[in-house]
Amino acid sequence: MTGPTREATADLITLPGTPLADAVMDLIRPVETPSVFNHSIRSYLFARLAAGRLGLAVGHDYHDDLLFAACAMHDLGVASDGPHSQRFEVEGADRAAAFLIDRGVPAAEADQVWQAIALHTSPGIAERRGTLCVLVREGVALDFGGPLGASHIDAITDEQANAVHTAYPRLDMVRSLTDAIVAQAAKNPTNAPRYAIPGEFLRERETFGRTRLEHACRSSRWGD
Repeated sequence: MTGPTREATADLITLPGTPLADAVMDLIRPVETPSVFNHSIRSYLFARLAAGRLGLAVGHDYHDDLLFAACAMHDLGVASDGPHSQRFEVEGADRAAAFLIDRGVPAAEADQVWQAIALHTSPGIAERRGTLCVLVREGVALDFGGPLGASHIDAITDEQANAVHTAYPRLDMVRSLTDAIVAQAAKNPTNAPRYAIPGEFLRERETFGRTRLEHACRSSRWGD
C-alpha cells in the first residue's frame, strides 16, 4: 500500500490560516501545555475528517473558522492563566465566547461555539445541539482513540492518523490532560460537581490513582 501524497498530507494538516484562526492560536499556545495544545489541534483535524465522512461540506453545512475555534479552544478551561472558578468545560466555553465576541464574531455564532465547548463531555446531548456540537464532540472523541465513543474511528486510515500525529505528536496526552483537569477541579468544589467529568476524574484519581478513562485509553487505537 502506498502512503498519501505530499499534497494530500499537506491538505490534511493545513489549518485555516485566517486572522481569527491565527488569533485563536496566539491565545492558546502560551497558556496550554504542548500536549493539550496538540490535542486541541488534532481534534480539529479529526473533526474535519469526520465531517467528510458524514458528507458535510465546509461553507455549506459548517463554518470552518467556527469549527477550528471550538476545537482549538475546547480545553481553554484548564489553561494556566484561567480563573479556575467553574467546571472546566463551562469556564472554557465562557472564555472562548467572550474572545470571539471581542473580535467581532456575531453573538449567535459565538453561542454555537459556547455550546460545542460546554457540551463536548456530554454524550447524548452534544449530538442533539447542531452540527458544530456534533463535529467538536466527534473530533475530541476521535483523538481519544475510541473510549469516548467515536463513531468514525475506523474511517481514519493509518496513513491519515500518522500524518496528523507526526505534525502534532501525542506527548502522553491522556495523562497530561487528565492531570490538568484534576488540578483545575481540585482548586474549588464548584469546579468538580459530582457525576460530571471533572468531579469524577478528581475522585477516581484520589481513590484509585488513575481514572477509568486513562485505563481504557491504554487499549485504545492510539495506545495512550
